[in-house]
Amino acid sequence: MNYTELKSYQQATIIYDFTVEFCERFIVRYSRTTDQMTQAARSGKQNIAEGSQVSRTSRSTEIKLISVARASFQELLEDYGDFLRQRGLAHWEPHGDRSRKVRALAFVPDRTYKSYKTYLETPEEAANAMICLIHQTNYLLDQQIRALEDRFVREGGYREQLLKRRLDYRKNSR
Repeated sequence: MNYTELKSYQQATIIYDFTVEFCERFIVRYSRTTDQMTQAARSGKQNIAEGSQVSRTSRSTEIKLISVARASFQELLEDYGDFLRQRGLAHWEPHGDRSRKVRALAFVPDRTYKSYKTYLETPEEAANAMICLIHQTNYLLDQQIRALEDRFVREGGYREQLLKRRLDYRKNSR
């Protein structure tokens, strides 16, 4: 994994772990919302991992899986926004002090889910903290998708590279 992939995967892991605990604390355990939120968080994390794994053999599949991860996090972002709206809780200003404080955690070395755990005290803080982290992760995934698409356009996919090597081999063995 390159730096952006690693960073997005680490954030995805934090989002998943936080979402599981968020749902256990603040949403009815066996509700459809709990299932939807945890599955969206899991899907985002797993698709990043799977995309990274297939990157050597299929760039187009990698792009697709990272795009699925991005879509899953967008779905989860909507769920957290709905949670705040339906309960009449405040949605933090994107450039406000509380949002900046959460965003700054992304630059703490060796950060984990525990770095965000203090935000699980109230449902409003928890949902807003995840909204901040999901926005950051979506930004990273958008950058990653753009870079993958550019690389695919420049270099082609695995099959194209193998064909080029095969044609070069034939040309040079004559």
